[in-house]
Amino acid sequence: MVIGARAVVATTKTKTEEIVHPIHLFVAATIMAAAAAPAAAQGSNPNLARSLAATCANCHGTNGVSQGGVDSLAGKPKDEIVRKMLDYKSGAKPATIMHQLAKGYTDEQIELLAGWFAAQKPAGK
Repeated sequence: MVIGARAVVATTKTKTEEIVHPIHLFVAATIMAAAAAPAAAQGSNPNLARSLAATCANCHGTNGVSQGGVDSLAGKPKDEIVRKMLDYKSGAKPATIMHQLAKGYTDEQIELLAGWFAAQKPAGK
């Protein structure tokens, strides 16, 4: 008979189980806040765009001023850079390496990079 009593207890919900516990709301809010933290951190770092752009220097030159062989990015319109990066990222624009690199950036990071390069002085100016 004890087994039958356990079955009844297991299938019966209490009022407490039917309502959402405040702790569940707290846990859900904490998870959502943690997921949003990387985006918030990007906005709080004033050097993030410059730091991201430093990874481009090997091919596109310091501050986006190429020494030849690869396009300079300095002074290019932001919209043009964003469009090209998104085309690389989606695969719409073929490339040897840029399509792979572009996939590593979020759209927000691409916007930051494009704005930073657009604000740089082109070579000879």
